[in-house]
Amino acid sequence: MLKKWLASVGIGSAKVDTLLDNDHLTAGETFSGKVVIEGGNTDQQVNQIRLFVMTEAVQEKDDRKVYKDVILASFSIDQSFTVKEGERKEISFEDTLPVHTPPTLGRTKVWVQTGLDVPNAIDPNDRDYITVEPHPFMRTALDALTNELGFHLRKVEMEFSRRHEYIQEFEFYPGGEFRGDLDELEAMFFMGPNQLEIILQVDRRAKGLGGLFAEALDMDESFVRVTLTEAEINEGVPAVAEKFRQTIRQFR
Repeated sequence: MLKKWLASVGIGSAKVDTLLDNDHLTAGETFSGKVVIEGGNTDQQVNQIRLFVMTEAVQEKDDRKVYKDVILASFSIDQSFTVKEGERKEISFEDTLPVHTPPTLGRTKVWVQTGLDVPNAIDPNDRDYITVEPHPFMRTALDALTNELGFHLRKVEMEFSRRHEYIQEFEFYPGGEFRGDLDELEAMFFMGPNQLEIILQVDRRAKGLGGLFAEALDMDESFVRVTLTEAEINEGVPAVAEKFRQTIRQFR
């Protein structure tokens, strides 16, 4: 009886670990692995196993930066079973990494975390960090901005958002034809059904007295939405770059 009570409060209870077959993934790609459960000091009933794909976003709070964990997706491994004292169980799984999983660029971290027994409970000791490459749609857009238009990626950070819960913000400094026109370009990417939406924040460089006045009042920044359909993306990096070029030129 004492052993069972101790197990119920997490003392001497089963341990869980998730082993991925590949920890280098692309957003939208299928991933697989196994959950390894090792029994503790007494038999335990496992009602549910859940895998959580997680990241963290920075939030301003009382003039401080606080990092908040964000659940990107969760997957249930629907098996109810008993793990015997000292027993080792391995349960295989396969699922799809969500298309909106942020690439692990800059300070962005993504990991798989395992919850055992209690629905939505997360074992804080079992974090399996993964490397995430951009979804092919995002990769094409990033290549267009950097390789074709000469923008240089300066910073990538996950930020807390009340509307979207999190936003991955990309900051570029201009090169190429926009070097003399812009101070900075920021981009946020939103995956949709068969398309990619990009919010660009164009920060114009101050020119003359009017430009300095606009900069002082933060009137030198403009927001614009660019929508790329799957057909447009399939036209290739140069075609996507041309669409960005025509959009950004409006704000010179």
